[in-house]
Amino acid sequence: MVISVPRLVIAAPSSGSGKTTVATGLMAAFASRGLAVSPHKVGPDYIDPGYHALATGRVGRNLDAYLCGTELIAPLFAHGARGCDLAVVEGVMGLYDGAAGEGELASTAQVAKLLRAPVVLVVDASSQSRSVAALVHGFASWDPEVRVAGVILNKVGSSRHEEMLREALDESGVPVLGCLRRAAQVDTPARHLGLVPVAERRSDAVDAVGAMAEQVRRGCDLDALYALARGAGELSGAAWDAAEVVASSPPPPLPVPTLGAAAPRPPHRPERPRPQTPDGLRVVAVAGGAAFTFSYAEHAELLTAAGAEVVTFDPLRDEQLPDGTCGLVIGGGFPEMYAPELSANEPLRKAVAELAFGGAPVAAECAGLLYLSRELDGQPMCGVLDVSARMSERLTLGYRDAVAVSDSALAVAGTRMRGHEFHRTVVEPGAGAAPAWGVRAPERRVEGFVQQGVHASYLHTHWASQPGVARRFVERCRTS
Repeated sequence: MVISVPRLVIAAPSSGSGKTTVATGLMAAFASRGLAVSPHKVGPDYIDPGYHALATGRVGRNLDAYLCGTELIAPLFAHGARGCDLAVVEGVMGLYDGAAGEGELASTAQVAKLLRAPVVLVVDASSQSRSVAALVHGFASWDPEVRVAGVILNKVGSSRHEEMLREALDESGVPVLGCLRRAAQVDTPARHLGLVPVAERRSDAVDAVGAMAEQVRRGCDLDALYALARGAGELSGAAWDAAEVVASSPPPPLPVPTLGAAAPRPPHRPERPRPQTPDGLRVVAVAGGAAFTFSYAEHAELLTAAGAEVVTFDPLRDEQLPDGTCGLVIGGGFPEMYAPELSANEPLRKAVAELAFGGAPVAAECAGLLYLSRELDGQPMCGVLDVSARMSERLTLGYRDAVAVSDSALAVAGTRMRGHEFHRTVVEPGAGAAPAWGVRAPERRVEGFVQQGVHASYLHTHWASQPGVARRFVERCRTS
């Protein structure tokens, strides 16, 4: 199979240069021309893909060579871009920045090479003139396998400033494909973990994306950028397919339920039949809404391929789990911003606790871990885990190599996975009697909790790297 979707990688010398503004604006501008635009984000970021989805009307997808492996970058790209006229890939950090101590691994440059895609460098030109040529020349010549094929100048102050920048770049040999003036209306609010997600500010986010598109239309040569995208090299290989990878994953051995540390239990836990939909599918409820916005699209696709009916619910609004729920996935997000509202929804908290104490499989990552705790910043949560969670001034951030310590609904002990941590909260204690993961870096430690069917941890993982996780989880739904 030959993959020939026109594509661009939008990169920058450093974070804060304007990649998200330019990438999202380009996606929206091209989509408004009637093109089917496939949006992608390098790295583990969950928030930018929400803005990409708003701009294109398609699911934003991540391309992370650390979490998924370099061999999956092209197949996952082809899966997302299937049937599209153009793909725009927003980079992460600076062009050559990747996993700490791992060379180019997980960098925008590496992904660009794996996709054989031209790179457009977004440069914050607000405090320079002729020096911009030296900067662009350095990035363009650093790795001859990375094709820096154009520059978009951002935060340009005036017509005279633009003229000086263009004159300097004439000497670099890298064409200027756009010039954007300073524009406050395209700024998006941020807080302790980055931009505020779309789900929390949808109306304002729609306006912001519209402003980005208008700025890009006025300041960029869209025809030249599309022509550049059409010059991307062909890729060979098949697109990733959830059904195929689930079918080819090893049959999942069922875990022995692990009780772990004692946890509070509901006063009355009657036996109840496991719900099942009429067609034999098992309902897996996935937390969504403003408090739980972090998820990879491939997770739901893998669960569906494994035989589940995936139903989204909002812990801020829904007082009961979806009908027929026999498994629960609670991903990342910002429960710390909504602790009083989550706590006030006592009927749902009780329903989650009943499901978990009944032995149903529950997969909780980061925000999900906080929601299952006894309390978060003093506010009662679900009480599934006998831990206390609170905000912290310390940012925990980075990729992690991990190994499953305990058999669980997700993995057999000894299973190796790569993950990512990104939070400003702590839970005490940090691990249960049956920990979820052993982590090698930055220090050797165990973390997380395996308790009956519950697997809860701070670690964000990408199940495309281990599709057997989804198959095992759904199998546990059938038998628990």
